[in-house]
Amino acid sequence: MTRRYGQLLFTPAARRHQQEHGSHRGYAAMTRGPAGADRLTADEAGFAATRTSFYLASTSSSGWPYVQHRGGPPGFLRATGDRTLAFADYRGNRQYITVGNLDGDDRVALLLMDYPSRTRLKILGRARTAGAKDLPDGEVPMPPDGYRAKVERLVLVEVEAFDWNCPQHIEPRYTAAELEETLAPMRERMAALERENARLRAGSPDPAGAG
Repeated sequence: MTRRYGQLLFTPAARRHQQEHGSHRGYAAMTRGPAGADRLTADEAGFAATRTSFYLASTSSSGWPYVQHRGGPPGFLRATGDRTLAFADYRGNRQYITVGNLDGDDRVALLLMDYPSRTRLKILGRARTAGAKDLPDGEVPMPPDGYRAKVERLVLVEVEAFDWNCPQHIEPRYTAAELEETLAPMRERMAALERENARLRAGSPDPAGAG
């Protein structure tokens, strides 16, 4: 856990519960030091670039939190620096709840999951909508050729803090592409064995006709 993550989320109420349950000592050192935004490293940037979806939380003017699932091909979410994430926001049901929430409160939380490796990355930041002109050439997360979804806007997230969370209770799950990649060597091996069996059968006499 980074220092900044604890500084932002360990409210007096959270600290009181930590005190009551005996976890305050372990977390106390993680909030000490000057306040300053976290910097993304190659680990966070690489993890983000390979995601095909993530969860995005914002808060409405009514005070209700709202969580939205965002998805796209690998690369639709990417780091454009050590403080910024950008993602292509594809056209959906056009309710515009998240976009409306950002008009009043730009604070967001992102949850990035890798179910096969039981890994999750939590990110806190401030988001704003943007156009392609707001990013340098080559850094705009546009869809690959043939991808049918329409990019309605770009969203830039200025990262405040992040935390790599523990794998406890994350159940491994696999996409069809991930399963295919895992099963491909076994399928090739089975096909080779079937060909070998066919060759052996073709070169052997029929046991029923022997004698």
